[in-house]
Amino acid sequence: MTLRSWHATFWNMTVLCLLAAASLAASSAELAAGERLSDFIRPLVGTHGEGNTYPGPAAPFGMVQLSPDTERDLWETASGYEYSDPSVMGFSLTHLSGTGIPDLGDFLFMPQIGEPKLVAGEKDDPDTGYRSRFSHDEESASAAYYQVKLLDSGVNVELTAGERAGMMRFTFPASEQASIMTDLAHHLRGNRFQLIWSHVRVEDPATVTGFHLINGWGKERYLYFAARYSRPFDSHRIMSDGNEVRYDSYQNYRFRSRNEAAGTNLQFLAEYQTKADETITVKVAVSAVSAANALKNLDAEAPGWDFDAMREATRAKWDEELSRIEIDGAQLEKETFYTAMYHCFQAPNLYQDVTGEYRGLDSNIHQADDFQNYAVFSLWDTYRATHPLFALIQAERDADMIQSMLAHFDQSVDALLPMWSLQGNETWCMIGYHAVPVIVDGYLKGVRGFDVERAYDAVRKTAMNPDYDGVAAYDKLGWVPFDEENESVSKTLEYAYDDYCIAQLAKALGKEDDYAYFMQRADNYKNLFDPSVGLMRGKDSQGNWRTPFNAHEYVFKGDFTEGTSWQYTWYVPQDVPGLIELMGGEENFCEKLDALFSFGENDSEGMDDVQGRIGEYWHGNEPSHHIIYLYCYAGQPWKAQEKLRRILRTQYGNQPHSLTGNDDCGQMSAWYLFTALGFYPVCPGDDYYVIGSPAVERATLRLSNGSELTVTAENLSEENVYVQSLRVNGRPYSSAMLPHEQIANGGTLEFVLGPEPNKSWGVERQ
Repeated sequence: MTLRSWHATFWNMTVLCLLAAASLAASSAELAAGERLSDFIRPLVGTHGEGNTYPGPAAPFGMVQLSPDTERDLWETASGYEYSDPSVMGFSLTHLSGTGIPDLGDFLFMPQIGEPKLVAGEKDDPDTGYRSRFSHDEESASAAYYQVKLLDSGVNVELTAGERAGMMRFTFPASEQASIMTDLAHHLRGNRFQLIWSHVRVEDPATVTGFHLINGWGKERYLYFAARYSRPFDSHRIMSDGNEVRYDSYQNYRFRSRNEAAGTNLQFLAEYQTKADETITVKVAVSAVSAANALKNLDAEAPGWDFDAMREATRAKWDEELSRIEIDGAQLEKETFYTAMYHCFQAPNLYQDVTGEYRGLDSNIHQADDFQNYAVFSLWDTYRATHPLFALIQAERDADMIQSMLAHFDQSVDALLPMWSLQGNETWCMIGYHAVPVIVDGYLKGVRGFDVERAYDAVRKTAMNPDYDGVAAYDKLGWVPFDEENESVSKTLEYAYDDYCIAQLAKALGKEDDYAYFMQRADNYKNLFDPSVGLMRGKDSQGNWRTPFNAHEYVFKGDFTEGTSWQYTWYVPQDVPGLIELMGGEENFCEKLDALFSFGENDSEGMDDVQGRIGEYWHGNEPSHHIIYLYCYAGQPWKAQEKLRRILRTQYGNQPHSLTGNDDCGQMSAWYLFTALGFYPVCPGDDYYVIGSPAVERATLRLSNGSELTVTAENLSEENVYVQSLRVNGRPYSSAMLPHEQIANGGTLEFVLGPEPNKSWGVERQ
């Protein structure tokens, strides 16, 4: 039976399993007296090793992220901060969460004592620049707050942030020569040649504005800032290429005055004499539109100087967002769970000013009148679990994000939805047209607030665009040929899945011809399955298999994207029963899955960023994220249950090193959240979830449609990982597939767990 034929049966079963009562009386998990959900956020999780998260404060989905930078232009500090680094360069205003490529880190602020230094210097030798040593013993991070003592200067730094504005509180020692430097040349791509131009202007004795244009990962990225100082400057200087800017019509005629300069290496120095423990607060805001708008954002969101009030307001926003899921559990479980939610809700980022204006893909200024515009879409990652989570508990934001993608499409000269968009730029990073499953999955799961016909036009045109990587050959041949395109197998498989999603939307909208066409393309995965090896394999434009072929080898710009044939062979989420059939049935399928997890060698090179390995399953990267759940399609769900719980136990936690791979704008964390709750969206765009093994004793989900779903796990323990039974809304349930309606309508999922597999549960075909 194919997965597609299951759907009608699922719908029939749904009728039998509707809520037995109109309302649910169970109350949400209770917190201890005085305890708040934001207390469980641990921002340092993922800052050591693979996670690439940042520790500084941000509001949910906020536009500014004030955070320390310890190094730049390195994979391991793509977020700006690596926990093992011994020194900090300073504190910049924008950061990416969990990416594998560095960017942002705009406008670095650094307090100094003594004659100011203008270059960052060496990480292991802070005396060579404005860096300072620091100790984790004098560092703290929590919801909406970061603090560190700079050991070289003795300055204590505190940061907090709202949506478009933030505050930096510097407590100085007594000094005849104290300063706060702003380095306009700083950004996390690091190469100064990628800074095209910058400008700084002293607006008054306590206000500065500035701008820079970066040609980095995003090739034309404009950003402006505004900063107000709680104490007017005793004096100030603008430095350009190491020299003070002073108006001199003969020598420095390019400068208008000592209060304004433009160039590619600018620093601004606010200079003071300070008393012991004197505090100077700097409030800052950003805009992609103009310095005037940055000031408007600043005045709207930080009209006063109450640092603690901004911190509390943002912390309250985190309490509200985290309350969408409330769990019972021990301290470790809550810290791990709510930090994962925190990371999920850091991106995409708000990308418009209080005026509603934003800079679009065409570099023009647009007005967002009927939606909030968002940026930073890591879609190759987040379509898998992050956006399906948003569809359940962040539907209004998800609709705005879809509107933002459609605006990107409208502004694209090539009529394409975003692939990996970054602050008004397309980076062309990764593969697939994965805005499609975000839009389709959202619509089919009840997300509204956007024009679905307009959205359908966008997804169809994107999928049919012959300029998209290999799509013309894919449409003609049925696969992307390796002699014409890099990563040809991965592209074929991911296009086929995206096409399946388009087909589902076409069907929902009554477009039967398009449905048939895209369903045919969804079967293109079969063209690259080589039965002689039982794996996916590259094929050229003449239909010849890739030779020689090493199924365990990763080759950069080879046939697979950040993976091997052994990992990508399982990427057929739209038709797992069809893949099972290609592999010779369920027993052979499971044996091959077993071999993936028991493989003892690794010949792959260039994949040092991928950790979390169990055999050749690499949890630290997204192509593996759905694989464990495939046991459930082949009648052996107990194998999935054991492996899922092992990963939850060993590859997540509440420590800086607790993420085994890039968090990728929340995808690693979203996988954790779904899996801990006991179900996972293996195929976004379809109408069911796959059941695993819950890892929280009790959870209450407050869904965007107003329903509540309560999940309980009786006998939960480290040893009791196997599902013994499940009741859905009080009725016994014996399938490992759960229709979306069972989640969306609310009710109860009551698991009973045990230490040994119940091999009769979960094998029933619905």
